[in-house]
Amino acid sequence: MSVLDPTDNPAPPTLPAKRPPRAWKFIGTSLWGLLIFAAMFLGQLTVVIWLALRQPGPFELSALPQLIGGGVAISASVVAGLPAVLLAIWVATRMSGVPFADYLGLRRTAWKNAAIGLVALIVLVTGWDLVSRALGREVTSSFMVEVLKSAQADNALWLLVVAFCIAAPVSEEFLARGFLYRGWSESFLRPAGAIVLSSLVWTAMHLQYDWFFFAEIMSIGLLFGYLRYRTGSTWLTVALHALNNLAATIQTMWLATHP
Repeated sequence: MSVLDPTDNPAPPTLPAKRPPRAWKFIGTSLWGLLIFAAMFLGQLTVVIWLALRQPGPFELSALPQLIGGGVAISASVVAGLPAVLLAIWVATRMSGVPFADYLGLRRTAWKNAAIGLVALIVLVTGWDLVSRALGREVTSSFMVEVLKSAQADNALWLLVVAFCIAAPVSEEFLARGFLYRGWSESFLRPAGAIVLSSLVWTAMHLQYDWFFFAEIMSIGLLFGYLRYRTGSTWLTVALHALNNLAATIQTMWLATHP
């Protein structure tokens, strides 16, 4: 009987090392951010096309600006952009190997942090309102007033509230304070640079406003970014964003009916 030499048995194949989960860095986050924004735009564009096709009779391009600027189109497009953003972010986070909720900072925070964030937001927005009145400006934008009146005329005020107070805060915060901040904060920008750059991107997403409201939005973005950094919670910024938009909607409704 022969004795087998153990060295005659072939060694098991070596499996390739699995890449450890990690966030996308500066370039990866920037490129994915563009893709996520493109997904949002396509989702919104789909609604505009659908509404245009539903118009009675042949649709004329001259009527497109009025359709796009209507309360129904704006509200429905914002709502439609949400699932597109969620899907694109899910793909990006899945490819990174980091769980979706962990990547975006979707965790609860202490009530103390929520209270501090709410007070800071109230003080900040009130300060901007006072400056606006001192400069002889309206405290709410003409864009919001027109969108609100259009939505009311079409009996779609509920859709506007859903869009501005739920869909927009979730999609914008998941992108800016969730995905972009996470990746950029772990790059050469570090948290401070990520707060500033993500706030700039978020501000640029509001091209419908003038320079004054740009400045206000930027300051709110910096506050939200700081809260994201201090608490690690994007849910906190989503909640504050929703409350801010709800207050702005109520304020616009009041001023539109009580000039």
